[in-house]
Amino acid sequence: MTAPTITVRFVTPGPNGPVQDREVEVSADGRSLMKAAVDAGIDGIAADCGGTLTCATCHVFVTEPWVDRLDPPSGDEDTMLDYTAVERRPCSRLSCQIRLTPALDGLTVELPERQY
Repeated sequence: MTAPTITVRFVTPGPNGPVQDREVEVSADGRSLMKAAVDAGIDGIAADCGGTLTCATCHVFVTEPWVDRLDPPSGDEDTMLDYTAVERRPCSRLSCQIRLTPALDGLTVELPERQY
């Protein structure tokens, strides 16, 4: 049995609206949002550490209403968010720590201006 697919929207904001606004169909098999973004060729997710929670180069801003639908960040993720290239916000997450499930169909995240 194959996992269902969901749609995830990645938005790169610019001064006059989205520079890139891309929706991708991804498998909701529990893999990370970071892995799905890299596999889809999304610019703006560097993922230098490959998802081991040691680099903060997969930083995203989760939009409403999705922020409250995610489990809160672990202590390790919360600490790593202090090392992002772009100042963290209350909706900041590391995409390597967001596991894709059918409940996240329609998830929208904004990418920061840079990861370094």
